[in-house]
Amino acid sequence: MKRAILLLNMGGPNNLDEVKIFLHNMFNDPRIISAPRPIRWLISKIIIAKRLKSATSNYELLGGRSPLVGQTQKLIDRLKTKVDADVHMAMRYTPPFAVDVLEELKDFDEIYAIPLYPQHSSTTTLSSFDDLFCEANKQGMTNKIKTLTSYQTHPLYIKSIVERIKEALNGSNASEYELIFSAHGLPQKIIDKGDPYEQHIIQTVQSAESALEQSGIRFANTHLAYQSRLGPIEWLRPYMDEKLHEFKDKKVIVFPVAFTIDNSETEFELDIEYRELADKIGIADYRVAKAPNSHPLFVECLADIYEEMSKK
Repeated sequence: MKRAILLLNMGGPNNLDEVKIFLHNMFNDPRIISAPRPIRWLISKIIIAKRLKSATSNYELLGGRSPLVGQTQKLIDRLKTKVDADVHMAMRYTPPFAVDVLEELKDFDEIYAIPLYPQHSSTTTLSSFDDLFCEANKQGMTNKIKTLTSYQTHPLYIKSIVERIKEALNGSNASEYELIFSAHGLPQKIIDKGDPYEQHIIQTVQSAESALEQSGIRFANTHLAYQSRLGPIEWLRPYMDEKLHEFKDKKVIVFPVAFTIDNSETEFELDIEYRELADKIGIADYRVAKAPNSHPLFVECLADIYEEMSKK
């Protein structure tokens, strides 16, 4: 029995030439922009024209690439040592794409598709599943694939969050800090249509708060905010950039709760862009915790998920 684990994520540019590809595929995704295809194509062209230069500059500050694929490969290398399956990744908007990875997995008997977004959303989980099963259907592989929709309160995932927050504290007294869980935002209208993302985020935050308490780590206060909004429409609140204004002269630790792998939203938006804002506001100490990435506890989490899926 040949088994493979396929880790799913949205992807990120592997080089500056892929920035345009990344933006094109993102804004042509019907799960992101639900307009009919010709209108969606036109909207994407307008957005790319406005954002390409600034997006490329942002990735230049990160060394010319997103950290996401490299961090995912480190995770894969560690996970391979814990499971009886081969491990691969498939990205939604940049290589490696599902169409190419599935070609490599043709001879496998079972494929376990695990999203690297613990909180379920139509814009992430379902988007990746749309792409995966579209290609699997073309290659006659649909029946080989097993999926998981969410794992937002998995104990090992929560423990990995606690450990990353401990690392960010680095021995400092937690009671002197405000802890902000920062999640990627979504348009409010998507939530209003029944998307469970917001509720899943809240469940993750509540579980992490309980785990921190049980570990004897007590922050001054904990907060939830949302980053990365785009355009004039209403998104999930409170907005991260507005939330930071509450903490003049205070110490802050930010944990990127919607991301398991560091990417431009964590390493540029949170750690560069919002750090500049924190300095302007007068925040006394601003720290950004790492995402779980290839932390041993997150590796164990994925191994445990795979073991449970393989029993069904």
